Amino acid sequence: MELFREQSDLRIGKVVEISGTSIRVEMDPAITELTRTIEGRVYAVGQLASVVKIHYGRRVLFAYVRMLRMKSELLSDEGQHQRILPGDDSRILEADLFAEGTWSPVQAELSYSRGVETYPLPLQSVYLTTTDELEALYESAERVAGEEVVTPLVSLGEYVGANGAQCRANIDRLFSQHCAVLGSTGSGKSGTVAALLHSILEHKDAQERPLKPRIVLIDPHGEYAAAFPGKSTVYSAYTASAGSEPDGGSAELKLPFWTMSGDELRTLIIGKTEAEATSQNNIIYKALKHSRMVGAGIVKPLREEVKGDQEEEYVDGKSAIDALAFDRDKPVKFSIAEFRRHIDEVQGRKENEVKPLAKTERKSVESILDKLSVLESDPRLRFIMADHQETLQDILQQFVGSRDAQGQLRIVDISGLPNEVAGILTAAIARILFNYKVWQKREERERDPIVLVCEEAHRYVPDRGDAQYREAQDAVRRVAREGRKYGLGLMLVSQRPADVESTVLSQCSSWIVLRLTNGADQEHVSRFLPDSLAGLTKILSSLSRREAVFVGEAAALPSRIKIRKLEEGQLPRSADIRYSLGWTQTPLSDDELTDVVTRWTGY
Repeated sequence: MELFREQSDLRIGKVVEISGTSIRVEMDPAITELTRTIEGRVYAVGQLASVVKIHYGRRVLFAYVRMLRMKSELLSDEGQHQRILPGDDSRILEADLFAEGTWSPVQAELSYSRGVETYPLPLQSVYLTTTDELEALYESAERVAGEEVVTPLVSLGEYVGANGAQCRANIDRLFSQHCAVLGSTGSGKSGTVAALLHSILEHKDAQERPLKPRIVLIDPHGEYAAAFPGKSTVYSAYTASAGSEPDGGSAELKLPFWTMSGDELRTLIIGKTEAEATSQNNIIYKALKHSRMVGAGIVKPLREEVKGDQEEEYVDGKSAIDALAFDRDKPVKFSIAEFRRHIDEVQGRKENEVKPLAKTERKSVESILDKLSVLESDPRLRFIMADHQETLQDILQQFVGSRDAQGQLRIVDISGLPNEVAGILTAAIARILFNYKVWQKREERERDPIVLVCEEAHRYVPDRGDAQYREAQDAVRRVAREGRKYGLGLMLVSQRPADVESTVLSQCSSWIVLRLTNGADQEHVSRFLPDSLAGLTKILSSLSRREAVFVGEAAALPSRIKIRKLEEGQLPRSADIRYSLGWTQTPLSDDELTDVVTRWTGY
């Protein structure tokens, strides 16, 4: 059958109303069943998110079906009860125009144009789009998108209902303008992230050169290491965690206290319940500035016999001007012992000294010192509190650079960490990467673009003002707002988009949305989609596993897709535990219980 011609078998109705890109179509009364069989293929009439077409000579307009309902219901909703005729069972199809094209029968090619310049007129006929026509539409859209980039697009999956036509994503737009992967638990969200990353790792350009992506993935459940054996390096924040058993290269994460900003260190030490304690904040900020100035060689270390009222001694050639101009957040290595001594001996003056502290002030000092002792003794925080000998360059090379022979995918496994520490860690990584990009030259940024993937993003940038998340919110928000200028992209992954901070989500320009069953999540997503695509959210609750709606700048055209299927060894360990299978097997033995306890306690 010739493509894109007006064929009576495909006609389903006529346009009765045009409002911007929205149209209403009155269905043909002769349609008694909502299916059509054409050349042995059965097509559903009025299927949500299906594509219908309107002919303008050789020009064809395309629209997504948003709703199909009875005309009497529509008139009732609009308060036009007097127009409802008894026995009127006519149906109204509502659709959103999204693209147009010109069909060339000689070249058998569709010239695709995103958006709509020509609008239909009332009483124009509306037709079904066949599977072959859909395939031609998608191929044309991706051909136009491919002309805008030097390298081919990266395969993401297949378009639904288009003879297996490949859906590909524009890498530059996907990451430089940020993106989000959203979906309820069990919808295939982690598999979608893995499929996208595998496609990038497998991709080769026109000269057959493989990509070397610089991707840092925050993994809160320790599930992604299994998906990339030999292609990633896994940094475990807490090596005793049950989830930190990577199949690829592994190493202990090192993100020592001296790499943190003043606000991050304050939050770690004071905690969420005392975040507004101004006196404690000032104690930490003063001790931090002094300790870093010692590390920078501006002031001398405190002597053991120092008294509380003694002023700081400057190193030869240094002065108070150098101290005033010093940035306390500059990542200068310092000693935790010097930090503690400044709090205890300088700010925590003893009761028998000339200027004794008030009891409340001394209590603040003792509280900070006690919390420091607790942090230093917590094995989960060894990567922060241990006296690591690494330099700032060594710390950076965990996330950037070419040290890893196996690949440039860096997975930071933070399973086993409490939420308040996970938030601070994410904040520190986001801030370090951002500052790294800021201090690069333009040519270095162009050679070294980085993507930060925040899995379970609602844990670090929630849509509420809890003190424990403040630093992570600020850091990730800054990446979302300014990262694209410096070559730092962001991918947010979440099962609860309604709980992710709106400011950060609104900065994403591409969306892969899998099944969402929660009404609040669906409504939240619809706010960020263009008005002409908001109707697509109506099908989100009915998507099957691995099915998604792909919209935004990285998509050749908004579409319903099936994410590519991965082999067992390429999938994250995120599958649900099978109770029926587990309960058919023998429970753990005493020796196996001992092994679990050893991993739990560390001894």
